[in-house]
Amino acid sequence: MNSKPKTQNSPIGWLRKNLFNTWYNSLLSIVCLALSIWVGYGVINWAFNKAQWEVVTSNLPLFFVGRYPTDQIWRLWLALAIVVGTIANGILNPKQRRFLAIIIPVSFLIILWLIGGGFILTPVGTNLWNGLLLTLLAASISIALAFPLGILLALGRQSALPVLRGFCTIYIELIRGLPLIGILFMALVMLPLVLPGQVQLDRLVRAIAGLVLFNAAYLAENVRGGLQSIPRGQIEAAKALGLNTPLSLLLIVLPQALRTVIPAIVGQFISLFKDTSLLSLFALVELTGITRSILAQPQFLGRYAEVYLFIGLIYWMFCYTMSQVSRKLEQKNT
Repeated sequence: MNSKPKTQNSPIGWLRKNLFNTWYNSLLSIVCLALSIWVGYGVINWAFNKAQWEVVTSNLPLFFVGRYPTDQIWRLWLALAIVVGTIANGILNPKQRRFLAIIIPVSFLIILWLIGGGFILTPVGTNLWNGLLLTLLAASISIALAFPLGILLALGRQSALPVLRGFCTIYIELIRGLPLIGILFMALVMLPLVLPGQVQLDRLVRAIAGLVLFNAAYLAENVRGGLQSIPRGQIEAAKALGLNTPLSLLLIVLPQALRTVIPAIVGQFISLFKDTSLLSLFALVELTGITRSILAQPQFLGRYAEVYLFIGLIYWMFCYTMSQVSRKLEQKNT
């Protein structure tokens, strides 16, 4: 009685059921296995015998911080320590999570001060913020600004005021109909041409503005989907408890709506993080852009595979981490 389930649940039983249950599935499985072994052997042989990984190891500082002054690198380590400390505090001290709304903005301002300098620190211009440092800054600032703007746009599109609803609808549909590279072109190339001569906006500020305006429109639609999933009875119950419209939205509707669309929101964050690579087209030397100066080194000409595999691994690590955080949040809220 018990031998049959054991056989079916064993590795051999699983292989027979899923991969070798018919002659054509068996043939297809053998072909796929042979192809996988051939490709895997080729990749391993290239990685250990042919690849010139020195292009990565000797240029790690360029990948991570670009041309940031070497004698000021300690400021970046201190900023990293603040980030790790803030995250650890939020995870390990549940009682202090209520203060995260204050701790995170203060920590972020301190980090920007450490990176940019001023006051008692040596100023470091944004033209020296390169590599992974620029990618993380552009992505984190854009996420921090685009998310609340997206919520406001979603609420505006649901508003009973025709003017507000119409404005938000036109903005969302217009921005979603334009490519991101076009918006970045307008922000980084066209905008300086129409601004008065005495007004000089930093290129990084203009780039972040383009990323924020673009992603806020998509986040607004994600949030709107969550708002529409909330039963009308929830709002009526909030009103019956004496809550006005702003409080019912803040305390009842929005928390539930955001929980239902966590995967879509985090997916947009991941897309935003990868979209920062487009900044390299406009002379902003982020992680992808720094590869040009690395590949221009005479001793590493043509080492495209090693360099792009390395930065691809970095992008994957950050995107995978965000997806795992999203999954944890989903499990926690179910």
